[in-house]
Amino acid sequence: MFINQILDGLKNLHKPQRFFLQTLFSTMMVCQSSINFLSLARHCKFNERTFRRQFRRQFDFSALNRQIIEKCLVSPPIAVAQDATFIKKSGKKTFGLDKFWNGSHSRAEKGLETSVISIVDHRQNASLCLSAAQTPPNLATDERQTERATRVDFYLQHFQQSVAYFPATIKYLLVDGFYAKLKFVGGVCRQDFHLISKLRIDAHLKYLYSGEQKPRGAKRKFDGKVDFTDLSKFAAERLKIDKKYVKLYSKAVFSVSLKRVVKLVVVKYKKRRVNLFSTDTKQSAEEILKLYRSRFTIEFLIRDAKQSAGLEECQARDQKALEFHWNTSFSTVNLARMQANQRNSPGERKPFSIKSIKQQFFNEHLLELFICKLGLEQTLIKYQEHFENLRNFAVISP
Repeated sequence: MFINQILDGLKNLHKPQRFFLQTLFSTMMVCQSSINFLSLARHCKFNERTFRRQFRRQFDFSALNRQIIEKCLVSPPIAVAQDATFIKKSGKKTFGLDKFWNGSHSRAEKGLETSVISIVDHRQNASLCLSAAQTPPNLATDERQTERATRVDFYLQHFQQSVAYFPATIKYLLVDGFYAKLKFVGGVCRQDFHLISKLRIDAHLKYLYSGEQKPRGAKRKFDGKVDFTDLSKFAAERLKIDKKYVKLYSKAVFSVSLKRVVKLVVVKYKKRRVNLFSTDTKQSAEEILKLYRSRFTIEFLIRDAKQSAGLEECQARDQKALEFHWNTSFSTVNLARMQANQRNSPGERKPFSIKSIKQQFFNEHLLELFICKLGLEQTLIKYQEHFENLRNFAVISP
């Protein structure tokens, strides 16, 4: 079983927990209904209490995901992505209930939130989850409130805790515009990483002065404010992306809000304008745009976890069980992608569908159950061509 290949590489894993994790992930891959304690108990020999008890035990999911990622990547990664996602949850006794931003409804709603960090594989245009942590409640939302911990502090802390599990080739962190704040950007750069994100459309930026300096007095640093209606001082280039052409205007400028020099890339497409930036001032405009575009793969990772791995279906109320369930959901998506890569021929790229992978596991599980319960000869059945057709029954992309 491919799950055993991953568990074999983990240290300090006791035999009872190893057997539970093997059964858990196997059950997650075949479960076609809502994934919670009750439905998991219906699909395996463990009862509901076993799942509730095991979900409160400590387990290093980052080490597990690192093992999966090493088997999935086709080339050394250079970037990680970080984002937070809203989790619907009802009830009054659940830990972490607060007002969080729900991007699906474009408003703040009462529920839970988890911060997700993923390794970005730009060759496969995919993200593989490394770590998921619950956002604590009652944190300040205004960064100017220095006397209280803010959500930005938590996101930065989650990033710092995950650095130890990053591959050595990682150089960049990809985040959306919410994370483009002084405290977060400064904390990432102090960890010797560069950050690529998006600035406000009306961002306050200044040109760097490069002319002659006066012989006496303070040196002149800036040469006026950046006017986005006049980009004549920027280096311009035209780039073709997805059969469409975009215009890129790039220049090293000083960001007043971030208090540092950044590489600004103004992306113009038809009448739209987006301001991207990188703390690596030597990076090319094309690379900044392509890396930022790859950030959206973390959105697909979260979507798969919600639709097919039960991310929003946990029945627990305490923090340990919630985080265990969420990390299990993301690890299931990682395992499904690893299995899809192993079934492909070398150099072959097929569209990834976790629904298809789960359907194949369910069909195979059901066929083996029939063979076992009816006392049939396995070798005579599994080597027939009809067995493969039955295994791929109702699969979207076999």
